[in-house]
Amino acid sequence: MAEEQTGQERTEPPTERRKEEARKKGQVPRSRELNTMLSLLITGVGLWILGGGLIDGLFAVTTNGFSVDRAAAFDAEQLPVHFMHMAVSALLTLAPLFAVTVVAALAGPLIMGGWSFSLQAMAFKLEKLDPVKGLGRVFSVKGLLELVKALLKFLMLMTVAYFLIMAFEHEILTLSALTPGEASSRVVVMLVTSLIILSAAMVLIVMFDVPFELWNFNKQLRMTRQEVRDEMKETDGRPEVKQRIRALQREVSQRRMMEDVPTADVVITNPTHYSVALSYADSGGAPKVVAKGRDLIALQIRSIANEHDVPLYEAPPLARALYGSTEIGDEIPNDLYLAVARVLAYLFQLRRSRPTDYVPRPLDLEVPDNYEHLMDKEPNDGDD
Repeated sequence: MAEEQTGQERTEPPTERRKEEARKKGQVPRSRELNTMLSLLITGVGLWILGGGLIDGLFAVTTNGFSVDRAAAFDAEQLPVHFMHMAVSALLTLAPLFAVTVVAALAGPLIMGGWSFSLQAMAFKLEKLDPVKGLGRVFSVKGLLELVKALLKFLMLMTVAYFLIMAFEHEILTLSALTPGEASSRVVVMLVTSLIILSAAMVLIVMFDVPFELWNFNKQLRMTRQEVRDEMKETDGRPEVKQRIRALQREVSQRRMMEDVPTADVVITNPTHYSVALSYADSGGAPKVVAKGRDLIALQIRSIANEHDVPLYEAPPLARALYGSTEIGDEIPNDLYLAVARVLAYLFQLRRSRPTDYVPRPLDLEVPDNYEHLMDKEPNDGDD
């Protein structure tokens, strides 16, 4: 037990993984009282629906079965075959009732806990033969509650049965005066009525037993905090492994990002701490961020841009605003579009101008006030 090994109490609710493992072992919530009530109710309803056909079928089987001529009755070969046909006919007649009984037996487990088939639960365990553990289960709190439930159920059903017998006393005594067909019909009616009333009486027990069994099942599966932490480590992976995976993902992302830098139209710089590479396709959309970085990554972006003749443009407020408000692949925000457009227009004019032409550099690129908090950030040293 976890309490004995770690000194911790089982205070945490079971996780979905814990419940799934318990289901694989055949541990699912069950209520015997619910199963009994549904068996009585469904069987009673089945008899009520099928009762007339069953009586007619059994009368036909009985009549045909005992209608044997003298020659066949003394024939050692024909008589066993005749009675075999009689038994098969009786089974076929009762088959619908047997089917209803099977459905009644399966209804309770399917409603509470669902279908569960586990070879582990069927496996032989020597510890189940331990008399000490057996006595412990008998004299446990659960064993005491099971005893109380059994006594209450016995008293309730006996009381209901007594009143049913008293209510049907006259009909029972007069059955002998009726024809076999009438008597059989009366018996079926009394039996159906009794089953339905008994099942209705058990509703009170079921209303107590089902919540208790669900509560007890969850209590047995409760976990210690250490078990929850261990399961989270097994499920999500150990922190050092997750950190290594994130590092590899970041490395792959950065490599892919660096491959896109040569496709950029401009790199907006801080100039030393931030670099944001923008690409503008003449399709009516806003420029997109193809790469961005800080410190060492910013330096690497500028280096690749220089190698592939991608122009660099120094605009510290704009660089910080773009870096803090976008992700790679995003279009630039609408309120930064004018500033970026001025930069792109300047570079376009610069490329088309002659060496002797003067192209004025745009000054005072406007960055809205809502980016002011990004202006105050101090970059961390090192690679980001």
